[in-house]
Amino acid sequence: MTAPKLVLSDDQWRERLTPEEFAVLRQAGTERPFTGEYTDTKTEGVYQCRACGAELFRSTEKFESHCGWPSFFDPADSEAVILRPDDSLGMRRVEVLCANCHSHLGHVFEGEGYPTPTDQRYCINSISLRLVPADS
Repeated sequence: MTAPKLVLSDDQWRERLTPEEFAVLRQAGTERPFTGEYTDTKTEGVYQCRACGAELFRSTEKFESHCGWPSFFDPADSEAVILRPDDSLGMRRVEVLCANCHSHLGHVFEGEGYPTPTDQRYCINSISLRLVPADS
């Protein structure tokens, strides 16, 4: 895995992020399902990393999976995110990280049968994202 472009100490991240944001973005936590601000959002725009502002996803790739978190079938750019194995919680998953700052975003799942072009579901914590509406 390549080194992040933005490197800060935990103390510096704590200054930038709320305790809830820090727990998810820097400690790989998860927000409770159906509680995030972007779970049901249909606003057109770009989803940026809440930690560093890098463009991660676009509303055109967002879809309704009814899983409790925002779901996307593809990142805005294949190099916007890093995928790495995650064997926590006694199961094999694939973690999604921001390529710019290596903040935890969520996980990606394949083969679930959603009618999307990639058959992937990037299950992303709302608290990891910031939506910039298209008309901004």
